[in-house]
Amino acid sequence: MSLISVCVFCGASTGTNPAYREAAVALGRALAERKLTLVYGGGAVGLMGIVADAALAAGGEVIGIIPQSLKDKEIGHSGLTRLEVVDGMHARKARMAELSDAFIALPGGLGTLEELFEVWTWGQLGYHGKPLGLLEVNGFYSKLTSFLDHIVGEGFVRGQHRDMLQVSESPQTLLDALDAWQPSVAPKWAEQKPS
Repeated sequence: MSLISVCVFCGASTGTNPAYREAAVALGRALAERKLTLVYGGGAVGLMGIVADAALAAGGEVIGIIPQSLKDKEIGHSGLTRLEVVDGMHARKARMAELSDAFIALPGGLGTLEELFEVWTWGQLGYHGKPLGLLEVNGFYSKLTSFLDHIVGEGFVRGQHRDMLQVSESPQTLLDALDAWQPSVAPKWAEQKPS
């Protein structure tokens, strides 16, 4: 597949480790260098603002999608290529998914995890065939990836669906993996309903 745009999910905070900020800058630059449009939540604060600013500074195109109710709280970014204001969170996520060819999660909180898992579930159910990945920063996602392996072992997720999530510590390597990724043809349901 040939990527044109990548949606980045990330925190409206910067977190406690400077490595998170550095990773957001590196990812923003990498997207711009590859001429990939960054699609994200439209905020000017936290890792959201940092990844957007880095992409813009490197000459990239950045599209932000933000609900009206969060525009003031998250301080909608006024310097983007385009900022779309939508009615609510469901509209925000649907629009980001519509505009994106792939998804990457930087470190973040509950919103970042919720966005990642929702888009992953959509892929598992066959609603889209777009790749997704985690940019691993300083072991931030290591416990999550171990838990994901655990739920595969317990029979709640198929291995093919676990493999939908690419993980790398390098923005370049992660983007390469997403570009090369092929959708799974495995059905979501591991067992058939008895007749």
